[in-house]
Amino acid sequence: MSEVIKKAAPKPRGIRQTMSDLHIWTGLLVGWVLYAVFLTGTASFFREEITQYMRPELAVQHHTGEVSALVQRTVDSLREQQPALTQVSIQLPTERKPTITASWRDPQAGGRGFKSVTLDPASGQEVSARATRGGDFFYAFHFNFHYMSGLWARWIIGFCAMFMLVAIISGVITHKKIFTDFFTFRRRKGQRSWLDAHAALSVFGLPFHFMITWSGLVTLMVLYMPWGLQSLPTPADKAAVTSEMRFMQPAAPKPAGVPATLVALAPLVEQAEQRWGKSTVGSVQVSNINDANARVSMVQSQTARVSTTAKYVVFDGVTGELLHAKDGSGAVATTQGVLYGLHLGRFADIETRWLYFIVGLVGTAMVGSGLVLWTVKRRSKLPDPEKPYFGFRLVERLNIASIAGLSVAMVAFFWMNRWLPVEMLERAQWEIHGFFLVWLATLVWALLRPAKRAWVELLAVAAGLCFLLPIANMLGLGQGMQSSLAQTGWLFLSFDLSLWLLAIVHAAMAWRVARHQPAKARTVVKKRPPAAAPALTTQES
Repeated sequence: MSEVIKKAAPKPRGIRQTMSDLHIWTGLLVGWVLYAVFLTGTASFFREEITQYMRPELAVQHHTGEVSALVQRTVDSLREQQPALTQVSIQLPTERKPTITASWRDPQAGGRGFKSVTLDPASGQEVSARATRGGDFFYAFHFNFHYMSGLWARWIIGFCAMFMLVAIISGVITHKKIFTDFFTFRRRKGQRSWLDAHAALSVFGLPFHFMITWSGLVTLMVLYMPWGLQSLPTPADKAAVTSEMRFMQPAAPKPAGVPATLVALAPLVEQAEQRWGKSTVGSVQVSNINDANARVSMVQSQTARVSTTAKYVVFDGVTGELLHAKDGSGAVATTQGVLYGLHLGRFADIETRWLYFIVGLVGTAMVGSGLVLWTVKRRSKLPDPEKPYFGFRLVERLNIASIAGLSVAMVAFFWMNRWLPVEMLERAQWEIHGFFLVWLATLVWALLRPAKRAWVELLAVAAGLCFLLPIANMLGLGQGMQSSLAQTGWLFLSFDLSLWLLAIVHAAMAWRVARHQPAKARTVVKKRPPAAAPALTTQES
C-alpha cells in the first residue's frame, strides 16, 4: 500500500493582513503629496508671522486705541486721497497682523480692478515693503498647489485626503497593540526601529490627524458631493446655502444714482462691538459711497470664535439704521463652520497655535517615516541591496526629493526673500519660482547621486541654510532689518531660534544616515530536494 501525502491548504488571509496591505499601499501611493500638504499646512498655522518675517521693512506699532476711531480715520483718509471712491473694504489689525489692509475698486488697476494698500494704524499713512506672498504661499500650496488649476488641485488633494483616512483606519486595525507599542522603541534594530517610530508618531497625534484630515474634506464637501446643492430649485436657494457655509455677507444693492452724505462710521462700529464684544470687528466694507443706497457692513473677526460661519451686521449708509444682523446659523452650517475653524486654527492663542504646529510636525514625520519604512522593509529582502530593481529606486529617489528636498526648497524660499532685489518686477512670483526650481533641482540631484549620499547631502544643505539665515539676518540682510528687530524683536528672535532648532534636527538626521550601514546582500541557500522514500518490497507490504 502506497502512502499518500496531502499538501497543506494555504492559510486564509486575516483581516489584519488585508488591512496591512491596504495601509501600506494607500500610504505609499499618495504619501509624497500628503507629506508636502502636511508640512506646508503645518507652516500655515503661523501664516501671519511668516508674512511679517518676510517683510522686515514694516516697523509698525500695534493699535491700542478705539477701533471705531480707527475705522473713521481710515475711511476719511482714503476718501480724501481718492475723491471718486465708491467702495472700500478694510481689514482691521489684529495681534498677529498689526497693519490695516484697505482695498477698493479701481478701473485703472490690473487684474480684477482692485487696488490694495497697507496702512500703519497709528499714523494712517501707507507703508511700503518688499513684495512677497509670505505665509500665504504655504497656505495656498497646501490645498491648491499654487500653480495648478484650483479645481484640479483640490480634487487631487481631496483624493489623497480620502486615502489618508483609509490609511489611518487601516493602520489602527493592523497594529492591534498600537497603544502598547507607543511606549516601545528599539534602537538600532533597522526595520523594527522604523516601525516603532512610525507607530509612536501615529499614536501621539492620532485624534489630531483624523480631525485635520476629516475637517479638510468637509471644507470642500460641496466640491466633492455637489448633488445636494444642485438639487435646490432656485438660484436664490443655492445662494442662501452658500452664504451659510462660507464667510459671506449680503451683496450691496445697486447705486440709486441719488447723491447722499455718508453717515459717521464710528457710532456704527460701537453698535457692532456692543453686540459682539470689544475689539471683535474684523472687517468693514462701505459700498455706494455718496449714494442713497450706501451700505456699511461689518463682519466679526474669526479670531473671536472657533466657527467660521459668518456673523455680520448691515447698516444703511445714509441714516445709520440697522438693516440686517446675523448672529448665528443652523446646526448643520454651524457644525461645518466649527470643523472648518478647527482645521484653520485661526481662533487659537499662541500656546494653542504652537500645539497645532508641533502635532502637525508629528503628522508630517509620521507620513515621512512611513515612506522610508517602505524602502527599509524591502531593502532587507532584496537579493542585492546595492542593485535594487527600478520601482524600488524610483520610490527611494522620490522619498529623498519629497522629504529632504522639500526642506531645502522651503528654506530657500526665505533666502529668495532676502536675496532678490526689493525693486524687482514680479518679485513675489520669483520667490515662488525659486521655490519650485530649487525643489526640482533636489529631485535631479537625488536621481544622479547614490541614494545614501543624496540623503546626507540634501539634509546637510537644509541644515546649513537654516543655520546661516539667522546669521544673515543679524548682519542686516534685508532693508530696514535693524528697525524691525527693535519693534518686533520677539517675532524675529523666535523665528531665528526655530530655524536653528530645525538646523540641528536636519544635521542630526544627516549624521545618522551617514553612519547607517546598509543591509548586506542575502546569501541564497539552495535546499536539497528531499530524498525519495524507499520502494516497498512485497514482503514489507
